[in-house]
Amino acid sequence: MYKIRLAPLCGVTDFIFRGICYEMGAELACTEMISAMGYLCAPNQQATRELMIRGENEPRLILQLFGKDPDIVAEAARRIEGLGVYDGIDLNMGCPARKVACSGEGSGLMRTPEIAERMMRETVRAVKLPVSVKMRTGWDREHINAVEFARMAEDTGIAEITVHGRTREQQYSGEADWEMIAQVKDSVKIPVIGNGDIFRAEDALRRMKDTGVDGVMIGRGVLGNPWIFRDIRSMMNGEEPREVTLQERQAMIRKHYELMLDHLPEHIAVREMRKHIGWYLHGLRGAARVRAEINRCASPEEAFALLERFFGDE
Repeated sequence: MYKIRLAPLCGVTDFIFRGICYEMGAELACTEMISAMGYLCAPNQQATRELMIRGENEPRLILQLFGKDPDIVAEAARRIEGLGVYDGIDLNMGCPARKVACSGEGSGLMRTPEIAERMMRETVRAVKLPVSVKMRTGWDREHINAVEFARMAEDTGIAEITVHGRTREQQYSGEADWEMIAQVKDSVKIPVIGNGDIFRAEDALRRMKDTGVDGVMIGRGVLGNPWIFRDIRSMMNGEEPREVTLQERQAMIRKHYELMLDHLPEHIAVREMRKHIGWYLHGLRGAARVRAEINRCASPEEAFALLERFFGDE
């Protein structure tokens, strides 16, 4: 059982960042979510191909699919399995984005359990790979159905469930409901992974101990902080996490940037790294000023020179 997992984050967890997280101690990761309809209609579209890349240093990788038509999702899963690249298929029933959820995909499927059930059952039948599902606690606080949904998933042959402890209505606001995640864990025999508000290693260990979940999936807590996986592994081994030094932070930014430059056109790497650098610098004195300057940098050289001055002054 892989206890320490990286959540799929749109526009963040590409194969480059996933590789960094694996090096830091993550045990399992998913691709960013792939449209089943988009894949079937245009499997060779550049955007889809990029989302589906498996990095050379990714020991395991689950592909996450989303859609609203059970037949289309099952067929996409069958064809993707035929590529021989992935270790499992995850069905996204938790994305809260308006254009996804309100069209009946992602967390919208928690409002139509009959469609969700057929999607899960047909996908399980279509592939030999293990099929998992990522869900929320419900659509809103008046419609909390995570326990019933999880039992239904287990009945269809789903191998594993990840529960984000918020409703779709909450998006990412408020606190994650780990009591509900614990109820889901108690209601099924298949593994349950908990997700939501894990920002420190202590959070992960406490949640696993208090709820009995089989593992944790970390999303926003990894932004600018891939070291969280190292810290969790340290604590699981009875060791205290160690503070990330400024030198480590600077070295990680450069490594991430250079990996981006190795695999992407320079102008795209420059653009994509702006947000990552902002996250890496979060909480440091003078970070706001440097972020603003980084956002104006037109080349890696400018960015490296700026960071050299910033860290040298720290």
